[in-house]
Amino acid sequence: MSTSAAADLRTLITTWPDLNDALGAPPVIAGFGRGLTAYMAALEETDLDAAAELRALERDPAQIGIRPIPMRLQVYETMRTVQAALTECAAAVAEHVQRAPISMPAPRRAAVAKTRADRVAWDDHARRVHAAQQDAMDPRRWRYTGTPPTAQYAALWLLGRVTGAPGPFRPIQPAQQAHVAAVAAEARHRVERILDTGAAEAVLTRPCPRMIHTVFPCEGTIRVYGGAGASPLANCSSCGGIWTELGAAA
Repeated sequence: MSTSAAADLRTLITTWPDLNDALGAPPVIAGFGRGLTAYMAALEETDLDAAAELRALERDPAQIGIRPIPMRLQVYETMRTVQAALTECAAAVAEHVQRAPISMPAPRRAAVAKTRADRVAWDDHARRVHAAQQDAMDPRRWRYTGTPPTAQYAALWLLGRVTGAPGPFRPIQPAQQAHVAAVAAEARHRVERILDTGAAEAVLTRPCPRMIHTVFPCEGTIRVYGGAGASPLANCSSCGGIWTELGAAA
């Protein structure tokens, strides 16, 4: 069993409702408490002159040209991409692990069972027909006809395969496990990036502004850590300065 793939699939299943909420939510202005992406945006947006230049470059919505994509459209595109990747992965895995349905027994001519042996034969035939029908209709089978399966259903089905859940399946092989792990990891990365909830580390483009002995600026590299429920934290690799949501801490 691939524990990393199982963890990624469980995360996708439990966070998918958050994507649905974000899809219908109005855009949110970046600010503290919104995760690492928003925190970095707030740290970078300190130069008033640069901000004025950016405002001068803003376009009127009526103008023809490329404009930033609204947040809701980005969420929609992420959901559609992840759903397609998960369903394609599930279909590919099903080709290898899902066994064919039990063969239906040959039909028997209608007749009246005159002996005990005839009744036993007819009962056995009926039992095998029922077993074949039930096996073919097993809801645990992967089937893709008509409406595409949801991303949550595809992730749940893949989770069953990597964890060895019972059903009409053969054990998943290392090649399929690696494929599922790669798809699940990329899908989780996309979802956490659009929701700004994943743990991450990044480097600011602006150097450290702290003054050393009030003579010259440090100009060291500032790294920002945050996400996954933790409050963002920035640290200078040269002077050791630390910044939190409340401002400079050291």
